[in-house]
Amino acid sequence: MTVAEVLVSVRKFHGRRHWHHPMVRLGEDEHGVWLGEQVGTVYSKGEVGPVYTTEEPRVMLFPRDAWWTVLFQAAPARLDVYCDVTTPSEWPNPTEVTMVDLDLDVCRTRATGAVFVDDEDEFARHRVRYGYPPEVVAQATAAAEWLTGALQDGTEPFRSRYRTWLDTVGW
Repeated sequence: MTVAEVLVSVRKFHGRRHWHHPMVRLGEDEHGVWLGEQVGTVYSKGEVGPVYTTEEPRVMLFPRDAWWTVLFQAAPARLDVYCDVTTPSEWPNPTEVTMVDLDLDVCRTRATGAVFVDDEDEFARHRVRYGYPPEVVAQATAAAEWLTGALQDGTEPFRSRYRTWLDTVGW
């Protein structure tokens, strides 16, 4: 298998670098582009450098033209699904994907399947501090609402489709 490394580069609305880490392109399907990473992947934040190393295999989905990305995590992670509300992902070149994190997260717990929205307080602060335009606020809140419903009712790729991609990360 030929592996194509991709840098995932997330910024905050004010333009500063947020999370960044390497992943490997797994493929594409009707849901978007799938990237994967094995145990031991190093995540860096801002200009600080390495912050933590993953303890479980992970895959991320970058849907086309959607205001979110999603991280699916194998055990032992407490959350099996972690959705970031973001601007639509952009691919400046085949080895980098970028987006702006809009603070809101929609998560599902592994143990109970409970779905919750996280960081609403951060979103409220940042929309004022950084002057999120009304269209950005509308898109972000609509994405969080849609994701909450999709995780609760098992809309794909949140029901089982992601497991097929997660199973490939043991290469």
